[in-house]
Amino acid sequence: MQKTGGITEHLKEECGVFGMYDLDGGDVASTIYYGLFALQHRGQESCGIAVSETDGPKGKVSSHKGMGLVNEVFTPDDLTKLKGDIGVGHVRYSTAGASTRENAQPLVLNYIKGTLGLAHNGNLINAMELRHELEYSGAIFQTTIDSEVIAYHIARERVNTNTVEEAVANAMQKIKGAYSLIVMSPRKLIGARDPYGFKPLCIGKRDNAYILASETCALDTIGAEYVRDVEPGEIVYITKDGGIQSDRRMCIPKEEQGRCIFEYIYFARPDSHIDGQSVYASRIQAGRFLAMDSPAEADLVVGVPESGNAAALGYSLESGIPYGTAFVKNSYVGRTFIKPGQSSRESSVQVKLNVLKEAVAGKRVIMIDDSIVRGTTSDRIVRMLREAGAKEVHMRVSSPPFLWPCYFGTDVPAREQLIAYNRTVEEIRQIIGADSLGYLELDRLEQLAPGLHICKGCFTGTYPMEPPKEDIRGEYEK
Repeated sequence: MQKTGGITEHLKEECGVFGMYDLDGGDVASTIYYGLFALQHRGQESCGIAVSETDGPKGKVSSHKGMGLVNEVFTPDDLTKLKGDIGVGHVRYSTAGASTRENAQPLVLNYIKGTLGLAHNGNLINAMELRHELEYSGAIFQTTIDSEVIAYHIARERVNTNTVEEAVANAMQKIKGAYSLIVMSPRKLIGARDPYGFKPLCIGKRDNAYILASETCALDTIGAEYVRDVEPGEIVYITKDGGIQSDRRMCIPKEEQGRCIFEYIYFARPDSHIDGQSVYASRIQAGRFLAMDSPAEADLVVGVPESGNAAALGYSLESGIPYGTAFVKNSYVGRTFIKPGQSSRESSVQVKLNVLKEAVAGKRVIMIDDSIVRGTTSDRIVRMLREAGAKEVHMRVSSPPFLWPCYFGTDVPAREQLIAYNRTVEEIRQIIGADSLGYLELDRLEQLAPGLHICKGCFTGTYPMEPPKEDIRGEYEK
């Protein structure tokens, strides 16, 4: 299932995950709420929280989830009812499975050993195969998401293992693809990251409580101290007696890892650090590289909010061309704003974004955005700048051209839908109507996250692991 969204058909990421275990027994739901609020940029379709009391009845889980933004789904009363000192939360954007309440996470499973609460960020490439295998052995699925396949495998393995972390490790032997998981059992909080490290996951601590989160910005929001990142292939588990413990049996050599470079270019909040690398610094550096490799004579450098802003500042710092603001973003356009009909004069781009005429009139403008996917709205933004009086519009993109789909949780669509497929940069420039167009050079990507091995599959067609033979993304929907 592929979708466009955002201001300039920005990419969408699957999810954000957040878990907390207060070893002193305090309720965690309200803190998880604020953690999810900080991760809202990672998914705006649905959200949920599930909590349990570790000294209460084994297997009793309270949960609340729904469609919409965190502040739309949860009321103060909802949070008050969620009593528990251990819990997991989730914000979702779907890349596989329909956008319905049934597919909202966390998933809660009741089974012979008690309960499991699971939140997942990523995309499995063998989910359909595993799902069919489970269905033929009698499993009944409540959702159309690959996360339920993971939950089933963990539950099945738990029946034959001594601990839930062993069950997670055994399930990881079967599942393939991208996943950062947080699993809540009656007495433990477990975090796991796929061996390639596609998706981020970090550990935090506040007083006598431990936190697992997709990004460090969520730790900052709740006043927690960053401890470290979960390593690719590592399983961490938090217990009342042992604090944080680790199982590293799935780890692979660093040179085989493949972190998603789009965390640094677009997905993550700029105030986050992922695997020790500042997201803000990566975006500044991308802008500097664009100025070095694709210079243009201009009067002003501007970014398309939000992710284009830091790259634009980097371009300005490197080139000496003044940095300015050309766009005003309407922060109150939510996920569900009513889209005008085709006969209407309003553009969905202009509902979200407007141009400051005084800033650009009579000027040669360099406009920086993080990516061009289908190219369906880049031309509108260029036109908006021209209509506001810009003399020239030079577009720079802080990623290389998309040439291949992504199978690991980013909705880069099939090749035929990508504007760069079978087109030259000059042909793309003509389509979007810019005076010039420049992309980030492919060999610059590693320098955005020095020392970390990254996935460049959507640019090169070479993936860290063998991709599926068929493009099954979206086939979860019936």
